[in-house]
Formats: sequence, C-alpha cells, structure tokens
Amino acid sequence: MSAITTIGVEQTDLISAIDTVWVAICAAIIFFMEGGFALLEAGFVRSKNAMSIIAKVIVDIVFGGIAFYIIGFGIAYGNSNGWFAFDLGITSDDLGLGLTVSNKLFWFIQLGFAIASISIVSGAVAERMKIWSYAIFVFVFCAIMYPLVANWVWNPNGWLAVKGFNDFAGSAAVHAMGGFSALAAAIVLGPRIGKYQKDGSVNAIPGHNLPLAAVGAFILWFGWFAFNPGSTLGAVGNWELIGTVATNTFLASAAGGISTMFYTYFRYGQIDITMTINGVLAGLVAITAGCNVVGPNAAIIIGLIAGVLVDIAVLYIDKLKIDDPVGAIAVHGVNGLFGAIAVGLFATEGGLFYGGGASMLGVQALGVLVIGSFSFIITFILMKIMQKTFGIRITKREESAGIDAVSFGVEAYSTFE
Repeated sequence: MSAITTIGVEQTDLISAIDTVWVAICAAIIFFMEGGFALLEAGFVRSKNAMSIIAKVIVDIVFGGIAFYIIGFGIAYGNSNGWFAFDLGITSDDLGLGLTVSNKLFWFIQLGFAIASISIVSGAVAERMKIWSYAIFVFVFCAIMYPLVANWVWNPNGWLAVKGFNDFAGSAAVHAMGGFSALAAAIVLGPRIGKYQKDGSVNAIPGHNLPLAAVGAFILWFGWFAFNPGSTLGAVGNWELIGTVATNTFLASAAGGISTMFYTYFRYGQIDITMTINGVLAGLVAITAGCNVVGPNAAIIIGLIAGVLVDIAVLYIDKLKIDDPVGAIAVHGVNGLFGAIAVGLFATEGGLFYGGGASMLGVQALGVLVIGSFSFIITFILMKIMQKTFGIRITKREESAGIDAVSFGVEAYSTFE
C-alpha cells in the first residue's frame, strides 16, 4: 500500500516531516552565516585585530545563544500583552503561529536571527572594545533587547503585528535593530586611534585582507537564501511564496551591487570593490522586509536605491566622526530602515505606489522608527553605564600593539622559518 493512500490520519505528520526538514536545513544555513560575519569583519580590520573579531563573533553565538534560550525566546514568543511576555525557556504551548514544526526547532531558527542581529554590532565596535564588556552587552541584547522587538513584530499579539507591520524576515527587527545599536555603541566607544585628525580630515584604515572579506560576503549572500525563504517556517503550501522570496532576494542584491559599482565609478573614477561588497549586502538588507509582498521589478528598484544609499551613508557617518570599521551602520541600520519603509511604497497590495494610500507606509515608518530609537537609546544607556563602571574600551597600549597579541596571546598570521 502506497504512502499516498494511507495519509488520511497521518497527513499532519507528513506535512510536519516535510516542513521540519525545510526549517532544519534553513536554520543550519542561517547559523552558518556567522562564519560569513566572522570572515567579512576579520577581513575589514587590521591583521593585528583579526582574531579579536573572531572572538567577538564566537561571543555572539555562545553568550547570545544561552541568553536567548534562558530568557529571550520566552519574552519574544510567550503570552504577550502586546509589548512583552514573561515566559521563560521553550514551552510546548501553542505559540499562535500555526507552526507545523516543533517549538524547539522554531527556537533554533529564531536563534539564528537573534545572533545575526548582535553580530552587526561586533563589526562596528571592532578593534577597540573589551571582550568581557562586549560579552555582557551581548547577553543583555539577546536576552531582553532583541526579544522585545521580536515580540512587537512577530508575536501574534505584538503591538506592531496587530497594526499590520510587515517585516517578513527582519529588515527592521534584525537589521535596523542591530544597526542602530551599532551606531550608539560606536558613538560611546569613540573612534580608533588615528582615525580622525584635529583638522577634521579622515584617515582611511583599510582592512588587511579583502579577499577574506569577500568570501565572508559570499557566505552571507548564500545564507540569505535561507534567511528569507526560511521565514516561511514551512515548505508545504508555500511553494509559490518561497519562489517569490528567493527571486526578490537575488534581484535586490544584484541590483545593489550594480548601483554601487556605477556610483563609485562615476564618483571616484574607479569601481570600489569593498563598497560593492557592502552594496550587495545593502540590497539584501533592504529587501528582507518586503520580499514576500513586492514584485520582482520593485525588488530591483529597492536594490538599486540601497546600493547608492549605503555609499552616501558611509561618507556621512564618517563626516560625523563615527568610526565604523566595517560599514555596519550604513549597511544594516540605514538600509534596514529604508527596507521597512520600502514595503509601504512598493507592496503590491497596500503600497503607496500601487494605489494603497499612505496607511501601510505610516505603519511601516512608525514601526522601524520605534525599533531604531529603542535600539539606539537602550544601547547608549547600557554602554554609558558600563563605561562609567568597569569600562568598555581597551587600553591605548592594547590598541596600538593589537588586541590579538596583548589580550589573546595569538596572532592571526604566523611566520615560520
């Protein structure tokens, strides 16, 4: 007797099995994106600090993962009053999301989003923040800060979810959250030694290994095809949606790379490959909110805008003397904000450019502005408290000599005779 003829009672189990495989594969790929963050950020910093950025990404995973398990997941997906929940750990209760996979697997894929968000911050504080201070911040971020935003956006009772806020895979909840937190952290930490002169001029501090950074970017690019399509949380019945999301994700990323190439070529007379890497990532960030509700042509337009926006943002942030070694604020913060707002403009149903009026645009703008403000303010306060108590910045000796040798007793590259 074939399996098809016996699925009457077992149909639910069959659906759950297929969806479990889909979500498990996507969750694993999303987790592997941390390798992309590590290589990208290591390549964009100086060789004397390459291992320190690897250490911070490890901290993101281990401290952030435990924090999200013990406290964060329950705050995000527990019984919400619209703003927060008091549940702890992973329960077997129905989360109200219509899941066809176990709550434990759902926790694991959501863990990937939480640690991706905090990994954005690790790049912006590179080469100058104490590892243990950073670990404390990571724990608070993944235990409380990020889960609160996830509650507002993705919990069925969250106040933004109730208003109809559309952030399919996290332009606002993941990327703007991490980007504006990175902005506050970079401001409190201050710039690296020698980054800015007294006359206001900027000293470029190039990364030591751009091919390494490029490999990291390709890993992130690959991972995004799990990050966005995996947010369907199931394969059965979502074939068309998964195809739409994957297509839009690619088109926006490619368009972001193209517009950055043209922008840097006409501005500087040559293509800036490092900015092109960030242009691709900017396109990915910007499409993440609306990849489920915009058409492919709109995805290209969103990517083209993001690829230029990231270049302008990097220059403006530098003029403000905010030192961001990897461009995290411009890529994730600025384009996370733009991506959420773009939904209100380009959504085929309800978008301003498709005759939907300004209602959706207003909700999208409100949501991402609240998320960005919340992330910035709480991070600024927490960083100031740590700064005034046990300190957040390494010593000048450590910074001059390099964190790797002084703090970790290792070097990224050893010479053997």
